[in-house]
Amino acid sequence: MRSFLCERAKKLQPSGIRKYFDIVETMPDAISLGVGEPDFVTPWDIRSAGIRSLQRGYTQYTGNRGLKELRELISRYLNARFRVDYTPEQTVVTVGASEGIDLVLRAVCEAGDEILLPDPAYVSYAPIVSLCGGVPVSVRCTAENGFILTPEALETAITPKTKAVVLAYPNNPTGGIMTKEELLRITPVIEKHDLLVISDEIYAELTYGEKHCSVATLPRMKERTVLLGGFSKAFAMTGWRIGYVCAPSELDSAILKIHQYTMLCAPRMSQHAAVAALSGGLEDGFASVEHMRREYDMRRRFLVRSFNDLGLRCFEPRGAFYAFPSVEGTGLTGDEFARRLLEEEHVAVVPGDAFGACGKYHIRCSYATGMEQLTEAVERIARFLKRHKENAPEKKK
Repeated sequence: MRSFLCERAKKLQPSGIRKYFDIVETMPDAISLGVGEPDFVTPWDIRSAGIRSLQRGYTQYTGNRGLKELRELISRYLNARFRVDYTPEQTVVTVGASEGIDLVLRAVCEAGDEILLPDPAYVSYAPIVSLCGGVPVSVRCTAENGFILTPEALETAITPKTKAVVLAYPNNPTGGIMTKEELLRITPVIEKHDLLVISDEIYAELTYGEKHCSVATLPRMKERTVLLGGFSKAFAMTGWRIGYVCAPSELDSAILKIHQYTMLCAPRMSQHAAVAALSGGLEDGFASVEHMRREYDMRRRFLVRSFNDLGLRCFEPRGAFYAFPSVEGTGLTGDEFARRLLEEEHVAVVPGDAFGACGKYHIRCSYATGMEQLTEAVERIARFLKRHKENAPEKKK
């Protein structure tokens, strides 16, 4: 029988994150620093709103755009927190920010269009670009530059086929952020080449020391920017699968049409929970979010200090909840390091090359887990490094 698979599906590689965690499930004593999921439970007022929606029988579809009340709150929230100005009519509620990424790329990609991606960056961007018929193009980002997109690197990567650039800041996996000044350095390049900006701001609430700046607030950028956001990370709502896309009107209409034919709408009970998340927070300054951010900050400082003390040079993340240490000094690639660490010490981390070629000698470690586990993981990594050093062949004189 002939194969019915299309070539794009055949060429699609499995997620570089998942393979290690299939193994973790067979290890009762394993510590996972891999999955980007808050260890906090969704705050009770949000859970309660979801429960009440079920009790009241709110189990039907909503309109394709999502609940009007939720879209109005998203618009108010973005303006109050980040000075971003999209209307409820420019907002589509999605099944997580991940659906938003897919919708935007389907809406804009013609066959052969090049989409610029920071490298390293979230694992889904490049595969979705390929599935949409586009061509993912990596733009090298380095620890020396804070893992940001520089105007020089951006300019070098642009060709006549370039259509859009993805801005993924705060960044997964590096924890890098782009300040207003750094964004202003790349906007002339974006305007010069008339590029669309796809700005994934899912970690906007999780920055340390400097407030997040959205590219959509900069001069002449809103009309060429699609903003992606969601509730998973800051509100500890990963399983609720609720996000949003805000876009200029022409793009918004196309995004909505694709959403109508695929997901129809986000789950109603999740939308009611999201209403509760934003309603209370706009009044109290998002106290639950701030509590989680402070906890992440404490863990961040502990983990970065620990890695540097162990000789694993680690860039200090300024956003999200990941550390991205270099393991090059061990003589191992990130993939080799992750595999051996899991086998020998039952600690799961993600090889850096899962996020792009620039991560080859790095590993990603999530600090969205408790201090007790982080402390134990560091002790196991120290033991692994000591044993690796003792067993390493002596260098020839």
